[in-house]
Amino acid sequence: MIKRAMETRMFFALRTSAVKTRHLTLAGLLSAILMASTGTPAAGQVTPDWSRGVAYPLEGRSNPYGLEPAALEAARLRGGMSVLFYPVEVTGSLIPLRLLEAAVDPDDGNPIRALLKKVIGAITGIRSIDGIEAWLGLVTYPDAPVTSPNPIPFPDGKRPEYRMGTTIMETADGPGMTFGCPACHTGELFGQRVMGLPNRTARANRFFVVGDSAVSVVPPELLGKLAGAGPGDVRMLERLGESVLYIEAKTPLTAGMDTSLAQVALSLSHRARDPWATRDRFHGIFPRHDRLRYIPADSRPAPWWNVKYKNRWLLDGSVVSGNPILTNILWNELGRGTDLHELEQWILDNQETIRDLTTYVMSAEAPRYTDFFAANEIDVPAAMRGKTLFDANCARCHGTYDKGWQRDDAATLTPEELIKTTRVRYHEQTPVIDVGTDRHRSEGMSSLEQLNDLHISQQFGIVIEKQDGYVPPPLVGVWARWPYFHNGSAPTLCAVLTRAKDRPNWWWVGPAVDPDRDFDRECNGFPAASRAPAAWRTNENLYRTWRAGLGNRGHDEGIFLRDGREIYSPEEKMDIITFLKTL
Repeated sequence: MIKRAMETRMFFALRTSAVKTRHLTLAGLLSAILMASTGTPAAGQVTPDWSRGVAYPLEGRSNPYGLEPAALEAARLRGGMSVLFYPVEVTGSLIPLRLLEAAVDPDDGNPIRALLKKVIGAITGIRSIDGIEAWLGLVTYPDAPVTSPNPIPFPDGKRPEYRMGTTIMETADGPGMTFGCPACHTGELFGQRVMGLPNRTARANRFFVVGDSAVSVVPPELLGKLAGAGPGDVRMLERLGESVLYIEAKTPLTAGMDTSLAQVALSLSHRARDPWATRDRFHGIFPRHDRLRYIPADSRPAPWWNVKYKNRWLLDGSVVSGNPILTNILWNELGRGTDLHELEQWILDNQETIRDLTTYVMSAEAPRYTDFFAANEIDVPAAMRGKTLFDANCARCHGTYDKGWQRDDAATLTPEELIKTTRVRYHEQTPVIDVGTDRHRSEGMSSLEQLNDLHISQQFGIVIEKQDGYVPPPLVGVWARWPYFHNGSAPTLCAVLTRAKDRPNWWWVGPAVDPDRDFDRECNGFPAASRAPAAWRTNENLYRTWRAGLGNRGHDEGIFLRDGREIYSPEEKMDIITFLKTL
């Protein structure tokens, strides 16, 4: 199993070496700090303005650093590598790989380890590292590197054997494992891997809950002896145990939901209330009160291809200033128990990595319906009628979308060219609107306003302000990112356009593998509960809208209801859905 990781580890060793070499000289270090503090770009780059209220181009900012085409493509490839292989080498949570292999991989004849594996397998059902990755919801790599629309590069051109997002970092004490962005932001869509697609079966936060319990209960020395680990692995496990003292996670209400907001806030409650959120053992053992310990604030991971259009980040628009990718790194590392002095130095030393990651995310493109289904499945006259209805009522919040059928030469176009979106226009200032949807997530953001007091936030211009409502998102690729609303409480587009009291109250969630079995093509979303695959029918996959935080109310009155009366006929709603499939 160690051999399986060689390509990945070699990539990390080379990159780490390059980073260290690049900053060996005092001049190089001062240059990096100056660039980080002033935003001075490298040659040929512009300096993006991430500050509050900066107007965005209506068509988005997909090339925030103004790179030339060749440089942009190179940055996207490097960014894709950093997406797939988590780049923050100072992260507080590394799992000793050799110890993990000894605990779950095939027996080597040692009776104690065999018993340990048997117990772990009986409790978790996991009997291999690939089983852990599959349980997390990670997807396997495609057979060959992908160059477009969102690159999936291979280290040295070789297909990694671990799943997308698994990262092996070489340390002085041996290889450590962690997981990166694809755990929440890459999904399989009918046989294709789509970077930036919300993972419908992500278990990243639940993994922290399980890991926290395991590391907290079993002494590292004992676990190391049981697994036959060496002294380096035990030291790595001890460091993980120290970090766990400053991590508190929550199990999501249902599969595919993200509780990282709660994980960050609750983890902060285990630290001192000072500009560095110092890892204070007293608070590690006796954390401060935070209402997110008792109140849910779950949401769905957001699609990356929407980021380019917004100047208020997150589904609730609460990050009003600061590079969204750098903000996400801070968010991740607070939830991993990382020392903020070390993290700030890593940020100063790795501005190129942050630029590449930012470029990758903001240039991400949405999958098109016609990438998976024949263009002639779309009833073009129905889509045209749907666009007219959409523009009259929905565009004021969700933006406008020009279509191929509006071109002067429309009569000469193919079916796919007719329905293609030729131009997107969103908002210069991202709106936040309260349309009556479940408020738990937006209310929960008040627990994270304390991030504004951190030195690292002030250093890099990160500002968080709780909002009253949510961002009405751009609808590019909306067909591919079911379920809908910030908390996934509408399983299909039909449910979105149904009055709240008549929406489904429960259903099963699962991955999008088979387009005939796992997808309601007419209503665009999860199949009805009665048609859901048998494998989905577990308690974890059951979505129940009566649970706090999962409510399906709102987004009806004043939108497609007027004083409680429908303004669209059933046929008109299907026309709107047909149009939305073309975006």
